[in-house]
Amino acid sequence: MNKKILLVTAPYQCWGVQVVGTWPPLHLVYLAGAAREADAVPRIHDAMNESHSYADIGAEIERFRPDYVLAYDYLPVTGAISTAALPASLAILKLAKQIDPGIVTLLGGPHPTFMFKEVLESERGVVDYVLLGEGEATLKALLQALRGGTARSVKGIAYLDGERAVANPGREQIPDLDQLSPAWDLLRWDAYRYRVSPGGRMASILSSRGCEMHCSFCSQRLFWRGSWRARRPEKVIEEIVLLHEKYGVTVFTLIDAYPTRDRKRWERLLDLLIERDLGLFVLMETRVEDIVRDADILHKYRKAGIIHIYMGAESGDDSVLSSLNKGIEMKTTKQALELLNRAGIISEASFMIGFPQETPSSIRDTIDSAIYLNPDVAVFPIVTPWPYTPMYREMKDRIRVFDYAKYNLVTPIIEPFQMSLEEVNAALATCYMEFYAHKLKEVLALEKGFKRDYLMSAFRLMMKDQHSAFRMKGGQMPHRGTEMLELVAEFRSA
Repeated sequence: MNKKILLVTAPYQCWGVQVVGTWPPLHLVYLAGAAREADAVPRIHDAMNESHSYADIGAEIERFRPDYVLAYDYLPVTGAISTAALPASLAILKLAKQIDPGIVTLLGGPHPTFMFKEVLESERGVVDYVLLGEGEATLKALLQALRGGTARSVKGIAYLDGERAVANPGREQIPDLDQLSPAWDLLRWDAYRYRVSPGGRMASILSSRGCEMHCSFCSQRLFWRGSWRARRPEKVIEEIVLLHEKYGVTVFTLIDAYPTRDRKRWERLLDLLIERDLGLFVLMETRVEDIVRDADILHKYRKAGIIHIYMGAESGDDSVLSSLNKGIEMKTTKQALELLNRAGIISEASFMIGFPQETPSSIRDTIDSAIYLNPDVAVFPIVTPWPYTPMYREMKDRIRVFDYAKYNLVTPIIEPFQMSLEEVNAALATCYMEFYAHKLKEVLALEKGFKRDYLMSAFRLMMKDQHSAFRMKGGQMPHRGTEMLELVAEFRSA
């Protein structure tokens, strides 16, 4: 009889990631496909997007009776808060062992890859094997080896050897990403929707893996070993057509960290999307400088269905950008945002706050920079040093929060020299309130149409959930938060 594997997303909720939609767990879809290639029977239990409890997960384990349970602490977009989902992932595996001690428990993702020693030795008996780095080929090999009793010979895993965590030699990265076999049929597709007008069933897809940039706060370069590998545009289009025609997907989130790196390949993908003319919407992330590079083909972006582009502005201060190794200047960000506006594409930019040198004055400068740069949507992530990044080493002396579940980009972790954590928490709310109080006036002045409807829909969703976000962090929404909600409600039918 074939062995069974249950792949589970952590029942983790965080404002900012799931406000505007529910993303399919693409990482588990790929891993489930790899499990099939190892002659295992996979099942995906998406506790995150189904808002399931540990009791629900336990009931699923009881029903399915899996031989293996895998939790992969990689959230649905780019894995930015892998660390925050780790405690919930470990709780799932602990639950599996309580139900059946014979279940083999597996864990993967950025945080376990780099912190496997801490994970294995602090939670003895909970995690049997950690998948290090890219997981598909390793999972396939491990499942095959487990049947033959040779698991500890598998490349790309870590495990406890007595009292000590050990890591086997690394596995080569997959040379051809088009050979992956995503198990799309295992998803309950009604669970995945983009809530922003005009909305629709949503899928996450991947056209490339990796990033070669050196941003000090990011896990992408580290996790993918500084490489960048791309799928053939023709294969990406085949997947889009399949998801649209078979599963009714109309909104696609391209979750690549850097999809536009190779302009020739990227333009080919745009041309194929235009040629197929499927009437789809595409959301994506890319680098500021590539938007400027592609000024002459931005009309193709929009014609191909790209409606929303996120970029990491991070700061309006060039010295801060330099310290983060962003490789851009504020003037380039301004140019990119103006280009997107002229192309009719919604722009979203992030501005980090909470640095060790942060002051009320620098927060004010960040707000002013966001208003000056004027993206359609602004987000203000809290500086969060993942424990395996250069930023962690640089800021270690200022870290005051050690509960990984709070490493979610909305909870202050670093205590600035001249501000308290509570003051940073209040400043975060102020950033949102001031930017959107300003932005709403501009949006309400727009002619009725796609952009106005889209942004008003997005703003309502964001502001509706901000109160719960601050409750999650143990803080209080400043009074202007209530004013903002009232303002949005006032223009609900505008």
